[in-house]
Amino acid sequence: MLYQLHEWQHTALAPFRATAEAVREFYSNPYSPISYTGLGRSMVASCELVERMTRRYGKPAFGLEHTVVNGKRVAVREVEVLSHPFCTLLHFERDTPRKDPKVLLVAPLSGHYATLLRGTVEALIADHDVYVTDWINAQDVPVVHGTFDLDDYVDYVINFLDMLGPDVHVIAVCQPSVPVLAAVALMAEDGSKSAPRTMTLMGGPIDTRVNPTKVNELAKTKSLEWFESTVIHRVPAPHPGFSRKVYPGFIQLNGFMSLNLDRHIDAHVELFNHLVDGDGDGVAAHRKFYDEYMSVMDLPAQYYLQTLKTVFMEHALPKGMFTHRGRRVDPSAIHQTALLTVEGERDDISGVGQTAAAHEICTKIPAKKQAHHLQKGVGHYGIFNGRRWRTEVLPRVASFIREHA
Repeated sequence: MLYQLHEWQHTALAPFRATAEAVREFYSNPYSPISYTGLGRSMVASCELVERMTRRYGKPAFGLEHTVVNGKRVAVREVEVLSHPFCTLLHFERDTPRKDPKVLLVAPLSGHYATLLRGTVEALIADHDVYVTDWINAQDVPVVHGTFDLDDYVDYVINFLDMLGPDVHVIAVCQPSVPVLAAVALMAEDGSKSAPRTMTLMGGPIDTRVNPTKVNELAKTKSLEWFESTVIHRVPAPHPGFSRKVYPGFIQLNGFMSLNLDRHIDAHVELFNHLVDGDGDGVAAHRKFYDEYMSVMDLPAQYYLQTLKTVFMEHALPKGMFTHRGRRVDPSAIHQTALLTVEGERDDISGVGQTAAAHEICTKIPAKKQAHHLQKGVGHYGIFNGRRWRTEVLPRVASFIREHA
């Protein structure tokens, strides 16, 4: 019912949004003298805030059309190479004959689209052959395609690695660190020739008992039944996924924003001031960040609940209790894949030490094939996006991949 109310609210606000857009057009008309006054700029700023707060943000585009290889600008094409009901494997194909390390970048299925990793991909494609998991909004998946859970996630990762192997390197950003590690462990135990050469886990919840964050604490204060009855809803009509049980993206977004509500309020106050002052750079930066941040997707209910129970409540992987379709996952089976873990000093989603815990359970990986990088001065998003990612984290990741290629 909550989902339906959300849809009705969006529809009810449509006239206000349309009015705000019309008023903004009127007061920003360059041929109107009032557009150059303080009143005009204030009206434009106010209307933009109203429009942005009531807008439905669709899936953003990666928009990566070129990169630089050996000092030369080369074209980049976004190609779908494999499609499943809940995920498409994208290849950022470069117009260059150079053979670089093949990288499978596993994006998080945690509320935002894979385009959240645009900056990650943009920096990687200059020197790597990059493939990305582009997860599909559960709202758009008809129920005829069945359910999707954590076991399916692991199957997808194994399928992608089998297709790309044997000389592939895998990078998991945040949430997929657990299913990726599980997939690699299963492949190692089965003697798969497609097992990745390296596995890089970035800001992932391998063991959330270590330095727990507010996100981790929430999972401990409520029962699984509470989460199922409170945050799981059915997709309303007329969406393609009508009647599918999901964890709606708008609930996830509200949760994210509540963690740093003051910061988000201040950011929108700054947007108003930038618009009034005519600060184009400040306005562009705000729009770029929030256009991505506000674009959220629904998660399949089975996947969400199984992840919540297995990763955040039972801590199954570090306890040696993680199973995949009834089969126990043994991280100590990994012995040939090199392991790099990356954490952010100020990470308030996956606390420091939670990702590094992977080294404690992957006991058969030789010491010379293990490394850890703690990035100073950054939070969760800073380890895979922004200046520190490009200048400090990426060189470490790239060096590790080439060292063990």
